[in-house]
This record gives sequence, C-alpha cells and structure tokens, in this order.
Amino acid sequence: MKTKEVETPRAAPRRTRARKDAPAPAASTEAPRERVQKVLARMGLASRRTIEEWIVQGRVAINDRPAQLGDRVGPGDRIKVDGKLLAWRPGHGVPRVLLYHKPEGEIVSREDPQGRPSVFDRLPALRKGRWIAVGRLDFNTSGLLIFTDDGELANRLMHPRYELEREYAVRLIGELTPQQIEELTGGITLEDGPARFESLVDAGGEGANHWYRVTIKEGRNREVRRMFEALGLTVSRLIRVRYGPVALPPRLRRGMWMELPPETVVQTFGLTPPAKASVPAANGKAPRPRATPRPSPTHRPKR
Repeated sequence: MKTKEVETPRAAPRRTRARKDAPAPAASTEAPRERVQKVLARMGLASRRTIEEWIVQGRVAINDRPAQLGDRVGPGDRIKVDGKLLAWRPGHGVPRVLLYHKPEGEIVSREDPQGRPSVFDRLPALRKGRWIAVGRLDFNTSGLLIFTDDGELANRLMHPRYELEREYAVRLIGELTPQQIEELTGGITLEDGPARFESLVDAGGEGANHWYRVTIKEGRNREVRRMFEALGLTVSRLIRVRYGPVALPPRLRRGMWMELPPETVVQTFGLTPPAKASVPAANGKAPRPRATPRPSPTHRPKR
C-alpha cells in the first residue's frame, strides 16, 4: 500500500522590524565639485570665457598641476592663478547682495589719482572675496547701486544680452518739446552708436526745473546725460531709482546701505537655492538700512 506524501508548508520568512532607535543613514554633506572656471568667475576674477582662455594659456593650476578645460574642484583642492594661491569657498551658497544709495561726489572705483571719496569706503568688510559693483554711476550722479560678492551674478546683471532696464529720475533746465520727446524715444546717434529711451514720462516740476522719468536698457558711460546733451539740453540732476527688478528703497538715505536677506536674493534674481542655505529666521520685517561708519569731512556727502 502506497503512502501519500504530505508536503509541509514552509515557514513564512521572518520580517525584521527596524528599531525605532536605529540611526538613519547619514546624508552626504560633501560639497559638490564645480568646474574651476565657474568658481573663479563667481569670485569676480573675470568672465567664464576669459578664465577658459587663462586655462588654455596655462595660467590656472589645481593642486600644483596645470588645469584643463572641464576640470572640477572640491573641498581640499588648491587653486592658483599666475602662481598665486586663491582663498575660495567650496559649496558657495546664496550670493550676498547690498543696496547702496550713492550720493553725488563719490566715484565707483577703488583707486583714484585725484583722491576722491569712493563708494567702496562705505561698504562692510568681507572676510573672503570682494564687493563687485553692478554697473556704475558717474561722479555727479546719485541713486541705486547694487553690490554682490558673486562675479557670475554681477556679470548676469550687467550683460547686454539680458537687457535689464535702468530707470532714472532726470531734472532738466527747461521742458521738452514733443519733437524732442519723439527723438529721444525714437533713437538718436551718439559718438559710440545709436541710443534711445525705452520710455520717457513727464514727472512735473516748478519754475525752470522739470523732472522726467526715463528707462534705458544699456549701461554705456554717461549715456543718459549724453542723450540730452545731444539735443542741447542740460541735466541739472540725475538719480537712478531702479536697476532691473530692484528699486531704490524710499527709506534708504544717501550714503547708507542695506543687505537683502538670502530668500529675497533667491526670489528677486531667480536663483536656485542651495540644499542647505543659511537663511535667518523670518520675522515678517523688512531689512533695516545700515549706517556706514561716519566719514571724514572730505567724504561727507552733500545733503
């Protein structure tokens, strides 16, 4: 008589329950490696294209070896340009951005043979890097100046390809005629090429002085003044009130600066926030203007 074999059921695999007190897998905190030309451009040394030329010329070295196009750098790497060791920060976060209300009587340069006061005398010191001025204002022009410690952001804000508008309040001696308004908005020829205002709005005035609001998409030297001078008009005062998406804060007095919070920088300039940006706790308050150190009498702006 045959016996029937009975198959015994296999025990179900034992499930292991994760311990509540077990440590979570450690997240990688290592800063991403970046192309060396991007790092140097961000430091404000030159544009990426220029730095790529330096690399081809052998002027850039990484860990004492000539850099090659496409090389990336990370924590611990040493970068030299023309044999000089650079102090750089891997994993650079949100760029710092200052708004400064430039008074008349200051130059936008670090050195001046005539010894005139500089806007850089007013700015807070940086531990690493340097402040880069976004655009310029001439000696007798006041208004909004933007500074950043990020060369790539500065280049993007100044590059003609992006056509960022600059808005100015202009005080003229006299009033424009309809024909002059048509010429200024239609285009006139200067010594360095054609120029035109994107908009020109009458802002009123009293007596011989008349105010206008104009916008322009270029940053050529003294372009606004030269356009009016080409028609025989005298500009008695010129104030930049907006640069691209940033307007001059009404409570920012001449000779004072204020720093934009990181989250405002990201939103205003359309940046990608870093994974772990250093963002101060939001308190619902706008940043307060910061007074610069009291200047010497020769540096005191006119009120």
